[in-house]
Amino acid sequence: MEPIMNRVGEVYEPFKVHFLTKRIEKLQEDEVLIKVRASAICGSDLHIARGMHPSAPLPVTIGHEFSGDVVAIGKNVHNIGLGERVTVEPCIVCGECEACRHGDYGYCEHITFTYRNGDGAMADYVVVKSPYVYSLPDYLSYETGALIEPLAVATHAVRRADVRLGEQVLIIGAGAIGMMTAAMCRKSGAAEVIVADFSESRLEMARKVGATRVINSKKTDLEVEVMRLTEHRGVDKSFECVGRESCFNQAIMTLKRNGVATIVGIYEHPQIQFMASRLVTHEIKIQGAQGYCWDFPVAIAAAKEIPLEKFITHIFSLDRLQEALDTALDRESNSIKVIVKP
Repeated sequence: MEPIMNRVGEVYEPFKVHFLTKRIEKLQEDEVLIKVRASAICGSDLHIARGMHPSAPLPVTIGHEFSGDVVAIGKNVHNIGLGERVTVEPCIVCGECEACRHGDYGYCEHITFTYRNGDGAMADYVVVKSPYVYSLPDYLSYETGALIEPLAVATHAVRRADVRLGEQVLIIGAGAIGMMTAAMCRKSGAAEVIVADFSESRLEMARKVGATRVINSKKTDLEVEVMRLTEHRGVDKSFECVGRESCFNQAIMTLKRNGVATIVGIYEHPQIQFMASRLVTHEIKIQGAQGYCWDFPVAIAAAKEIPLEKFITHIFSLDRLQEALDTALDRESNSIKVIVKP
């Protein structure tokens, strides 16, 4: 017990030592115990905190974008070692369904995520399965390492959309996922990356990480402006990163014929209306993107050239979690990524 604690240089009160001893004793063969060093607040965390997430009813421990130190491992863990700095892909799959057997675990019939089971990272420690633990390279700090998860979400969306060299794309919503999607679209070869949002500060940030053009859709009719910029053709690909009916409609109405809209936002009100005839008249495609599937290694490699530190606007200690959540919810705070550190 003592050598493990020494590896992370912590001094623990007796009850913490007792808790950790018991938890380590119960560690399964393929499990890893991680001391959380940084955890980022995600939009889905805010949906959960407000009791509005369709798949994670309260009470749960939130937090799934995180990094930390490995302090204990099960006896059959070989891909990671004690003391390593890591980040985690927070999905849970069965490994037995047809999708899992074919390696498409992102389509697992029973897929869920750690925070939906109440095992979130807004805590001192978290236990995860070893196949989903990744070492942090030297170019990532604990703080930027916590942002690999949202970058993997953006990576997955861009790969699903099959963004190609020279294409024009539109990202609706300049939150962290929207801006990371813009960055990954540029890395994929998109010639024009248009980002739309209400916030001037977020749009300014979007320019720094990949947007070639920005549109304040509070001041300008987005559909009209996109058509003007594309000489009335529309964009090749669009990404809806907000989770609102109006944004969904903008994502499909700004597409060129045979274009693809990828829906990434979480909808608190999932029943929406849209112009179904557009599917026929323009032969557009609408698809969703949830989570990741073999995207973490791609995101970690891409992070070497993406200034993830620019996304971090606020840092709080874990005992100020409510303040951190309030800051993330407050549009006047100009927050992008809020980090919580135990």
